[in-house]
Amino acid sequence: MSTEHQQYSPQNQSDTITKYAITHNMDVVATYDDHGRSGLNLAGRDGLSQLLRDVEQGNTNFTDVLVYDVSRWGRFQDADESAYHEYVLKRAGIRVHYCGEQFANDGSMASALMKTLKRTMAGEYSRELSVKVFAGQCRLIELGFRQGGPAGYGLRRQLIDRDGREKGLLTRGERKSLQTDRVVLVPGPDAEVLVVRDLFSRFTEDAQSEKNLAFYLNSKGVLSDMGRPWTRATIHQILTNPKYVGANVYNRRSYKLKMKRLINPPEMWISRSEAFKAIVPTDVFLQARRIIDARHIHLSDEDLLARLRSLLERCGKLSGILIDEAEDMPSSSMYMSRFGGLHRAYELIGWSDRRDSSFIEANRELRRRHQDLVEIIVADLRATGAQVDIDDRSDLLTINSEYTASLILSRCQETKAQSPRWRLRFDAGLMPDITIAARLNPGNQTVKDYYLLPSIDLLWKRLSLAADNGVSLDLYRFDTLSLFINLAKRISVEDLA
Repeated sequence: MSTEHQQYSPQNQSDTITKYAITHNMDVVATYDDHGRSGLNLAGRDGLSQLLRDVEQGNTNFTDVLVYDVSRWGRFQDADESAYHEYVLKRAGIRVHYCGEQFANDGSMASALMKTLKRTMAGEYSRELSVKVFAGQCRLIELGFRQGGPAGYGLRRQLIDRDGREKGLLTRGERKSLQTDRVVLVPGPDAEVLVVRDLFSRFTEDAQSEKNLAFYLNSKGVLSDMGRPWTRATIHQILTNPKYVGANVYNRRSYKLKMKRLINPPEMWISRSEAFKAIVPTDVFLQARRIIDARHIHLSDEDLLARLRSLLERCGKLSGILIDEAEDMPSSSMYMSRFGGLHRAYELIGWSDRRDSSFIEANRELRRRHQDLVEIIVADLRATGAQVDIDDRSDLLTINSEYTASLILSRCQETKAQSPRWRLRFDAGLMPDITIAARLNPGNQTVKDYYLLPSIDLLWKRLSLAADNGVSLDLYRFDTLSLFINLAKRISVEDLA
């Protein structure tokens, strides 16, 4: 159930299913539900996923499955995916009944045609709704209203009514209560505004790098809007965000219909200039952008390899981290995409990192799994009504403008005694309020369980977990991600303390 419409309320669905069972002399022996979940794909559908697992493993004591209607089985964008999941049950000898439909799911040609039509209509409904919602959001952006997300350092969210009258500032975590109210950005405290202007001045006039600016603010004890030390990434976000010159920009990234998150080209952005009061002059902002854009000039393969050799001469070794941290180097991802991997680029300049290439491939696969899991977490949190913002560079999540969370994956490794161990390495640079540590099963293909670790417990940089751990650690252990999702939408910074 992904909406609050009366037709699809859990109680209405349950009543219809119960009446169907009574009419057909059936006894309901188990219930699987996905409350507040989208049916666009299987991710986050714990109820349906558990049903499929039980059927495939033979852990069933029923012969039929009752579903309210075809759309409740799922609004999969590919109708064949919906048919496949039903076929898994059919193959195990379990029939699926759609209790609220006007046709019997009896395998006849008429039934097959109706199901195919209904499945296609269910997916099309989600696509049409996505288009309408996106159009409405774009219209509000063009009118100068803010669409979600924290204000950012030096800015604040101002609540206004339908007539444009100010109703007060929204603090972190607060949301509007009336649908007709709107939110705009206004300058924050004078001290923060001066810091933002000083950053732009030092960057454009004194040629200070983002890393140096972060060190400068941290040495003065100035904290970011999240109450944390500054990093190169957080400084870069300020220098490149047009909201500081009063522009309202939307659709820089898109995540529609639970597909892969995309970074859109500038021509796809929706923007409104002079939507808010600027705190940085436009000419200064444009100068900063020219400096940053000049770093991204097109480099030939020979130029890339020449810079890699220069870095090797300076550092004596190479790694993805060294490449990303060097101010005069392109990103490590550029080398990976251009040469098919860092290992191949190293070979082309005659340097070996003395590591097994299979380990490199395993790391690459781990990064892919990390990105997929982050997207599932974000989608599930938003499905429960939580507000989630994600840093594209670090994948740091900001939940309900209250606290931050970071995900780490830990491979299962064997000791000399052939006992499983999981080593957790925490990113001290991110300093999240919560670290979600996902332990992988032996073979490192699936997630075994999750540990939820508040920052107060991260006094160590590394932690080693065994198959069984002490009570203090087991207090933070979750068998499924859904348990964390249900908890995450309710906790706040005060709870973490």
